[in-house]
Amino acid sequence: MTSRIRAFGGLWRVAYGKRSSLITQHLPSAILPMRRHIQSGQTGPMSDFTLREMRVPADFATVASIRNAADSQWPVTPELLAAWDASRDPALYHSALVAELGSAVVGYLGVGHDDFAFQENRYFGHLYVHPDFQRRGIGSALHARMLKVLRGRGAHELRTMMAENNAPGIAFLERNGYRPTWRRLDLRLNVSGAELSRFDDLLASVAARGLHLVSIADLAADKERDERLYELDWLLFQDVPMGQTLTKKPLNIWVAEELQDPNFEAALSFVVLDPKRDDPLTGPYVGYSTLMGNPGGFFVIGMTGILREYRRMGLAKALKVAGMRALQAKIGDSGSGEIRTFNDPPNVAMVNMNEALGFMRFPGQVRYELLLEKQA
Repeated sequence: MTSRIRAFGGLWRVAYGKRSSLITQHLPSAILPMRRHIQSGQTGPMSDFTLREMRVPADFATVASIRNAADSQWPVTPELLAAWDASRDPALYHSALVAELGSAVVGYLGVGHDDFAFQENRYFGHLYVHPDFQRRGIGSALHARMLKVLRGRGAHELRTMMAENNAPGIAFLERNGYRPTWRRLDLRLNVSGAELSRFDDLLASVAARGLHLVSIADLAADKERDERLYELDWLLFQDVPMGQTLTKKPLNIWVAEELQDPNFEAALSFVVLDPKRDDPLTGPYVGYSTLMGNPGGFFVIGMTGILREYRRMGLAKALKVAGMRALQAKIGDSGSGEIRTFNDPPNVAMVNMNEALGFMRFPGQVRYELLLEKQA
């Protein structure tokens, strides 16, 4: 079973100390003259920046540029940030700050309740500083302001995610008292040119059991589709070894985040149906796997899981193969077919299955936690 990532939305990190390969046409125009000024030799702490609340939607374009410059591995667009903001649960706390230098926004920090594993006093944050303005106290100022606000709210714990190969970012976290608590594996596969016919027998065995692999797009006529997927997703996540107790989101929030995400690929996401089953919550749905797009041109597996009584039949692998074949058909000979997925190390069966499919390991992600009650 693979846990979801909202086309990067669900894996928040501090992106700090990483240089960007983006060319200057992707930077806001206000940043360009200051970039030239800094490249001419300016170093050390800066005292002329200001912090303010993020303006929605006016700041989406600049914040997207900063995020992409700080972390080009997981690009976003202003439209994607707007969609994520619109789908946010209004019952949960969220705040966003930006650092402004002159007329240019050069840093961004977002923090809010951890909606994936909610506790009233637990928060999740993400911090980005444009590479050309790092090591000048901007990230530290944003972080200090955030801690002051959270302590005022009685926060006990703050979490974030960090790429395990981002040494400057890890150093920033550890200087500020964060400690690593969980690791996630990053596995990737490119289906371009892959020989997927070797799985013909596997898919035939699914059909021989009287089970059907159907895309979520082809289930649009099922008026109960979204509710059934919602309940199925919750059941499946109970068996994901993620080192934390998860929270069941309201139906409307889950649908907005998952099925209505602009990058959700309904035609590449598949459900296993058992026509003989009519469960009051999930109907004939017994497993599913999703693919999300990303502005970077790759795809991300959000969730793959099978109900317990249907496991050890090769269904999880069949779901992934169905998605891989659909993606291969979609891109033809012209596009990139990279798929990324995240696994938790204790989930040995899923890790082994992904590697058997051809997924290769890349530097993973580490969850860092700061216990605020020990900082008071």
